[in-house]
Order: sequence, then C-alpha cells, then structure tokens
Amino acid sequence: MVSSRLPGFYNLSIQERLNFITEHVRLTQEECDILKGALGLDVQRAEQMIENTVGLYALPLGIAANFIVNGREVLVPMVIEEPSVVAGASFAAKLARAGGGFTAVTDDPMMIGQIQLVEVADPWAARIEVLAHKAELLATVNEIDPVLIKAGGGARDIQARVLAQTATGPMLIIHLLYDVRDAMGANAVNTACEYLAPKLEAITGGKAFLRILSNLADQRLARARVSIPETALGFDTYSGVDVAKGIEQAWAFAAADSYRATTHNKGIMNGVDAVTLATGNDWRAVEAGAHAYAAREGHYAPLSTWRRDGLGNLVGTLEMPLALGTVGGNTRVHPTVRVALKILGVTTARELAGIVVSVGLAQNLAALRALATEGIQRGHMSLHARQVAIAKELPVNAVRSPAVG
Repeated sequence: MVSSRLPGFYNLSIQERLNFITEHVRLTQEECDILKGALGLDVQRAEQMIENTVGLYALPLGIAANFIVNGREVLVPMVIEEPSVVAGASFAAKLARAGGGFTAVTDDPMMIGQIQLVEVADPWAARIEVLAHKAELLATVNEIDPVLIKAGGGARDIQARVLAQTATGPMLIIHLLYDVRDAMGANAVNTACEYLAPKLEAITGGKAFLRILSNLADQRLARARVSIPETALGFDTYSGVDVAKGIEQAWAFAAADSYRATTHNKGIMNGVDAVTLATGNDWRAVEAGAHAYAAREGHYAPLSTWRRDGLGNLVGTLEMPLALGTVGGNTRVHPTVRVALKILGVTTARELAGIVVSVGLAQNLAALRALATEGIQRGHMSLHARQVAIAKELPVNAVRSPAVG
C-alpha cells in the first residue's frame, strides 16, 4: 500500500504531480491526457448530457493528500474553484494521521421513493389497507429490475403515513424503501414509484399524483469519526490543549446558534461537494439532503460534533445522508469522472460515501482550527492572492501560497 502522505506535493509542478499520480495509481496515457484536458469532456458528449449545449465549463481538479480512511491510504480528487479547500482538507488529514486517520461507517444504499395519493375517501383506512398488501406490492416492484435484484438490491419495505392537514386537504403518502446498490438511485426509484402508482390507486380508491424519490436520504447515512491527540494540534504559540478547547468552543457556538451552524455546515460541504462533483454525483441532491437532515429536530444544527474526551484527545464525528453512486449517470459519460474513481480506488457506493464523509469532517476540522486560532483569513487570503494576481495579469509565482504537505 503506497502512502498518501505526500510531503512537498504542493511545491511540485503540475507535470510532476501528474507524474506522481500516474505512477501511484497506474494511469494509462489516455487517462493522463484526460486529466490534462486533452481528452476530457468534449462538446459531443456534453450534448448528450444536457439540453441546448453551446460549450464547456472547466473547473480545477486537485488531489487532497494524507488521508487514511478505515486503515486505507487514499488520494482524494476534489473539483472546486475556491482556494484553501484542498489545502485545508490535506492539512486536516495530516493531523488525523496522529490518531490513525478516519473511521467511516455507512448504511445500506437505501433510497426513499414517495407516492402521493390524493382524493382518498378515508386515508386512515386506506393506509391500513396498503400495509396489508405490503408483501404483494414489494413482490410486484421487484419484478421490474432483475439486474438490480441479481446484484442484491430491490424493494425492502413500504411505509404509509397520512398528512391530515395540508393546504389542499388530507393526503396519503406512501414511502417505498429501495436498495439501489452502487447507484445514486434516482432513476431506479422513480421508475419503481411510477410502476407502483396504479396498483396503489386500485387499493385506496385515490389518485396517485407525485411519484418521485426524496433527497432526504435518511435511510442512507454515512458516519465518520476521528480522534486526534491534543499534543498533535499545537503550533507556534498555541498549545495543543488551547487549540482543542478552541475547536470545542467553536462547535458549541454552532450547536447553540443556527446562524453559525449554517456556516459551520457550509465548511463541511466544501469538502463533501468537491469530491461529489469529482466523482460525477449529484451535489445538489447531497446538499439538499444534508441541510434537511441538519434541521430534522425542528431547528438547524451542525452536522458534526467536536468534543474533548478527557483523555487528551479531540474527538470529531460527522453523520449525514449521502446518496452517491459509482455506476450509472456521469460515471459512464464523463471521462474525468472515471479517472477520479480510479484514483480513489473505490468499487462500491458505500466505500465512496465513507471517503466523502471523512473529507467533510476533515474540511470542518481545518476551518474550525483556523477560526479558533489565527483566524480564517490568514491562510485563505494568501491562497486567494494567487487569483488576484492572475486577474491583474501578474506572474502567478510572484505570490506564494502556504505549503500543506
């Protein structure tokens, strides 16, 4: 296993970094050319992805180093335009190595499909009737995708609830719990909901209206944990204990105040979105699910926790919904996505989710450490200065950014 610890990686030229990744991951010449932009997404492929295509829009792809996730060294591709994010994730991952890296646990890839039934004469009685037919309905749904069934996925449960008071009257809402295996799952779930709708109409006497998945994937959670010795957190005039106390205080602020919690979670999503985008997944769905989950108790709260354990360690945890896929969608269309997945070395959606949630926790740590000590602007603005130099047509190498290796 080759280490992801890459001292001085930042100081290499782009070609030297690419040469290292090529050797580390055993990229082909074609895959190298894809990363350099010579053979990446072209307008012909783009035309198949969205409507009214007129061109391409490029973003930087960087590599976050130093990650250990579940005992495995990982190089993490991140696509993002914001300075300091890749640097912050890499630095936080280096700190995490002092405690053995990140531990991640993920749920089965269960998505929720919703069927809205309206004009039901007695929605409470209809709810009971639907549940009485659960086994039959599940068997029916599992007829439509034999490939998914063979892979171990398929319909797992049917739930029913009544929304007694809405702006247009009572509704019966059916939830189809659907194991989508290594796909993000939107198309599979939506197809299953469409197939199930007329059967539910026959059972309830109502009309099936909306039939679509929910992006609040709270049956598909990913969790990461890290424990860092306080002695590893100190730098300059800041003791490790002071840094740990500051991070804990920063988290407590977010836990008590929704204004702060929003920015706290935005820092988490800087990391999550960047890897989600690099791997061709739907970052908007992930964002929507994350923020809905943060508000599940009736108020908006931080997705992570940071506490000192009394044994000389700072312990961080992050739990959030992560609906990610390694098959289907852009993974088959976008050439750079395929290379990014190869760099990650993942084969399943659950592996990918474990890495993504760990990157989110690392990004959160980097932001809180900066806020609790020297302030967020010092490192961020030195990196931002590079963009200012480019905008003013100054030589980029005239502005140095801090190394994070």
